Amino acid sequence: MYDLITFGRCGVDVYPLQTGVGLADVETFGKFLGGSPTNVAVAAARHGLRSAVITAVGADPFGEYVRRAIRGFGVDDVFVHTIEGPATPVTFCEIFPPDHFPIYFYRGEHPPDLRIDPSMLDLDAIARTDLFWFSLTGLSKEPSAAAHQAALAARTAASPGGWTVFDLDYRANLWESREAAHEAARLALPHATVAVGNLDEVEVAVGVRDPEAAAQALLDAGVRVAIVKMGPEGVFARTAEESARVEPMEVKVVNGIGAGDAFGGALCLGLLRGWPLERTLRFANAAGAFVATRLACADAMPTTVEVEDLLNEVPS
Repeated sequence: MYDLITFGRCGVDVYPLQTGVGLADVETFGKFLGGSPTNVAVAAARHGLRSAVITAVGADPFGEYVRRAIRGFGVDDVFVHTIEGPATPVTFCEIFPPDHFPIYFYRGEHPPDLRIDPSMLDLDAIARTDLFWFSLTGLSKEPSAAAHQAALAARTAASPGGWTVFDLDYRANLWESREAAHEAARLALPHATVAVGNLDEVEVAVGVRDPEAAAQALLDAGVRVAIVKMGPEGVFARTAEESARVEPMEVKVVNGIGAGDAFGGALCLGLLRGWPLERTLRFANAAGAFVATRLACADAMPTTVEVEDLLNEVPS
């Protein structure tokens, strides 16, 4: 049915149209689709992959906007639920290029995407999809955590050859404690075939910050591919057979927030196409660099041709 299904948060990104200005002084904003797993599905769709997202919105105008935006980007919204009561989450940010982009989540105590329970899942579709993407945030609260466990159990039982990607996406203010996030990651890692995260996130997951040691710890925890994003130092990845390190691309950064989601969508393409590890990393790194030069996240996701054109502009 699908090349990939992502599972996790969605919402509305309200980003300032002025850079270098704090929220207290910003006067104009733009409204965009947001939520990391949703953005990854959009990024993958831009590469021609058949993608769907499992998430939930509130019964409000922003929820209607999110649904419409998801469909508009070519992502199937058949698994997007509408839940009465909680509001669709809204996220604000401040933009101070090149490397300071504070994020402010307005998700309430129990947002819609964390209210998805196992009965709301199409476990057959989850089991059959070529790639299933989930994030650590989805494990932060019930009944979402139980729904993720059901989804991972379906994957483990029915799709031993498929890709299950664990985005170690750690947002401290969405967890009761760092220790709780570590325990959730520890229990989920054996169900994943790929783990991807930045230095802070891999440290939460496996207690190690050094990229090579962290990648090995992730492999020891059960994944087949471990990817560590090192910020200005590039990206490092390791499998049981090989390792690769890719340097960052030099671009004029406008907003770095969506770069990781663009990286994720491009990573999905590389995994599903069976590309070599280094080629996959270079392509994903370029996709992230492309989005970092734009203001928005979902709206800025590049096509395959746009990523290849960017790669061709860089001297080898």
